Amino acid sequence: MPENSEVAPRAVSEALASGDAMLIDVREKSEYDELRIPGSVLIPLGELPARLAEVPADRDVYVHCRMGGRSARAVDYLRTFGRPDSYNVTGGIEAWEEAGLPVER
Repeated sequence: MPENSEVAPRAVSEALASGDAMLIDVREKSEYDELRIPGSVLIPLGELPARLAEVPADRDVYVHCRMGGRSARAVDYLRTFGRPDSYNVTGGIEAWEEAGLPVER
């Protein structure tokens, strides 16, 4: 994966399709209940430190929020705490939906 911490939604979708990557949604539960990316795992940003063990250290992890701000902070945190293969989904779920990728309501 790229050195850069940002990955475009379509590239993330392709990585997830291979089955060896994880997608984390760091929005709040109310946002997740309203609109989510199929297969994403909800770990709100505030819960990330307590739930770090749920994030694999041995595969690529993609993180998204609504537009990319919270997920960028989450990626910084994950990289600091032993998850170097963590990447921010550029533009969040809004860019994902704009790219024509699947969402669940």
